[in-house]
Amino acid sequence: MNAPTTITSRDNPLLKRLRVLAQDNAAYRKQGQVWLEGDHLCRALLARGNRPTTAVFSETFWPLAPHDLRDAADHIVTVPDALMAGISGLESPAGVGFVWDLPRAAALQGGAAAVVLDRLQDAGNVGSILRSAAAMGFAQVLALKGTSALWSPKVLRAGMGAHFGLHLVEGLSVGDLAGLSVPLLVTSSHQGDFLHQARLPWPCAWVLGHEGQGVSPALEALATQKVRIAQPGGEESLNVAAAAAICLHASAAGR
Repeated sequence: MNAPTTITSRDNPLLKRLRVLAQDNAAYRKQGQVWLEGDHLCRALLARGNRPTTAVFSETFWPLAPHDLRDAADHIVTVPDALMAGISGLESPAGVGFVWDLPRAAALQGGAAAVVLDRLQDAGNVGSILRSAAAMGFAQVLALKGTSALWSPKVLRAGMGAHFGLHLVEGLSVGDLAGLSVPLLVTSSHQGDFLHQARLPWPCAWVLGHEGQGVSPALEALATQKVRIAQPGGEESLNVAAAAAICLHASAAGR
């Protein structure tokens, strides 16, 4: 284990960069890095065999930190608790965070089971869908332009480590989906086969639409199958993340 470097100045270039990564949803696109805050996200990164470039600890947590976190990076930094709080995007700042270099921009995988996000706006919904996709064996998530940034701090927190088990591609157009060789299934609240009665293909690509507008007409026109979820309670629609969990589980259970 390398000895940590202690930083005490708020104006240190590393801390300035971390504040931007922690608070700017699009900063990762310019910097090519993400800030992973807290024990859970840091361990999720390590569990997938990844190694951070830098590990940052608060002064009070450093003496208590487990060895796997202490040994996770070649570059280790400790900072006063107040400076760690200034980086944090959490109400209760964590004692540890990692800086990780993002993989190179990924290309769509034509034959892999996929989840397509069509202009989803809410970071919590996007992160929750990533968790469901990873849990149900979907290999990739494809985000169309207008979807909340996949590696933004809020989506990372909501994803709770699912990012590291998925092939993620963002900034796509509808035309880019022509590269998929699997059936395209779209969700709807008012038309198509009822999910519990439908024969679902595998592998497939589930399309999940904008929280208010649903799936775009252009994507509906490409669909192999339209599917809706029975709602005997009479609600108009389901939250998109809840609908995703139900649909992806149905696909996984039917394999």
